[in-house]
Amino acid sequence: MKPSQGQRSSRHAPFRELAALRTRLAEAEDTLRAISNGQVDAVVVAGKQGDRVFTLEGAEHAYRVLIESMNEGALTLTTDAVILYANQCFAGMVKYPLETVTGSSFRRFLSAEDQAMLRPLLRQTSKTGVKIRAQLIAADGSMIPMQISIRPLAKNGFDRTMVGMVVTDMTEARRAEEMLRALTRRVVHAQEAERGRVAAELHDNITQLLCAVLFRSQVLEGKLTPRNRPLRREAMQIRKMLGKAANEVERISRYLRSSVLEQLGLTAALRNISMEFADRTGIPVKLACERLTARLPAENQLALYRIFQQALINVEEHACAAHVTVYLRRLGAFVQLLVNDDGVGFDPDHPPAGQKEKGALGLLGMRERATSVGGSLTINSIRRGGTRIEARVPIGLIPEI
Repeated sequence: MKPSQGQRSSRHAPFRELAALRTRLAEAEDTLRAISNGQVDAVVVAGKQGDRVFTLEGAEHAYRVLIESMNEGALTLTTDAVILYANQCFAGMVKYPLETVTGSSFRRFLSAEDQAMLRPLLRQTSKTGVKIRAQLIAADGSMIPMQISIRPLAKNGFDRTMVGMVVTDMTEARRAEEMLRALTRRVVHAQEAERGRVAAELHDNITQLLCAVLFRSQVLEGKLTPRNRPLRREAMQIRKMLGKAANEVERISRYLRSSVLEQLGLTAALRNISMEFADRTGIPVKLACERLTARLPAENQLALYRIFQQALINVEEHACAAHVTVYLRRLGAFVQLLVNDDGVGFDPDHPPAGQKEKGALGLLGMRERATSVGGSLTINSIRRGGTRIEARVPIGLIPEI
């Protein structure tokens, strides 16, 4: 008796199941091989609602060759920071095998602080993308400064938004910044040395010469008889002009090198220059200085002093202000100098013509002064709305005397 068709089907079922298992095993081996070679086209991510499959659209296109040849890290992430794709360059940056990077969380390479900064950016990235600075933690524990560009990608077939990321190693850029800062510091030192030399020349030579001429003019005036009244008046005018010239030379000498700053410190120097400015321009300066529990290094004091000098010069020459308010206080590890005026204001991106050329410092020079001592400078101004200049420099560890 021949077996029925149903009996034959049930007899061959184990063979079909075995064949299917072999096929699935071969597919799994191909997947593992693709992962180890960095040729992943899809990643299955386990979640609370079951497994989710993410595909990399166009994975077989020629752009993959371009991405793999980049000198920057390129990644595709979910909004939960799961890495769906990473190129070999990124794996080299963090010093992990590529197969252990793909499918892991990008947060593993970040500090807790940088994780907190990244989390909302992945979910709320604008169409134009954002750039942040962070440090990646490599496999050997080293910290690598990076610039991370984040941008949303087109949704895949499952209507899930993915995030594209380009990671740029900033180690060389950071080194270049440090070299530039060191160069700026040397230029500032050379500039201050030249200022001191010129100040000494003005004080020791020009001022003394003007005083000698002033004395001779007084002698000449005394020798003129009352009949020479026109000549006496002329001699008197010359004596007044010589006195003004001597005072101006002395003022310039103090501007170039402040003995008050060197001998009495920053607060006294700010008060001195504020009173001199108010007397000369008629613009009142309200100065509020908190007592610092630690004295700034001389270099940092000088940076704030020069920034304040230039801020007052800008007020005098450009602001048309009626009042200036100044605050000096400590904020954590920094000392903050705030200079506010109620003048006409300006667009910081388009400063007044000639601003950078007048005086030893312009807006750019003020920033360089702050940067040279590891600080920062912020300028906020609007037209007809006044100007606010904020300088911050690190505080030193030298105890107050």
